[in-house]
Amino acid sequence: MNSPKHVAIIMDGNGRWGIGKNKTRNYGHTQGVKTVEKIIEASVSNNIKYLTLYTFSTENWKRPKKEIFFLIYILEKYLDEKFNKLLENNIKLNIFGNINKFPNSLKKKLIKAQKISNKNNKIQINLALNYGSKEEIVSSVKKTINSARPINEANITKNLYTAGIPDPEILIRTGNRYRLSNFLLWQTSYTEIFFVKKLWPDFNKNDFNKIISKFKNMRRNFGGIK
Repeated sequence: MNSPKHVAIIMDGNGRWGIGKNKTRNYGHTQGVKTVEKIIEASVSNNIKYLTLYTFSTENWKRPKKEIFFLIYILEKYLDEKFNKLLENNIKLNIFGNINKFPNSLKKKLIKAQKISNKNNKIQINLALNYGSKEEIVSSVKKTINSARPINEANITKNLYTAGIPDPEILIRTGNRYRLSNFLLWQTSYTEIFFVKKLWPDFNKNDFNKIISKFKNMRRNFGGIK
């Protein structure tokens, strides 16, 4: 049976969920945070070692400023109110992406959270913030060239944000959309992808556990024949 070490999630549908409840997109984002907490718990229960969450993409800056400010606000609020609980539960926080575009207050909290939780080892939560996979790959190629090393798969992999982390065996996308949206394009070449019709706030532990169970019984040949 396959036991996944790394699960990545595109948490799509918060805004649409909020509108569908006759409320606001921001209300949907608030409810989405509650789902994040549930899925972290489910990941720990399934002995997942890495959970990568697509939190804010490089394309999300195209959204209305009011919504962007709110997304930044709820991330800061989460760090202020929930980070100590993450520490108590031996959870490590890691950031993928270029956070320099965010306000200084958020940047400082993110950097501090990474530093303080660095030695925790129950599970590593990777937050993809101002993340775009194409930008990541270009950056890696530039770093490889500057290091005077050959341009090959191994060296490009070493210079990605995910260096030292196994590629995700599972990618989940909620929200009834069937695309990768510039997320971990290099790392998901042999990832099993599960598209879920539910919007993110409706996704639950049972949904997550069903996917893990299905994955464990899959035959993975990686281009070969067994």
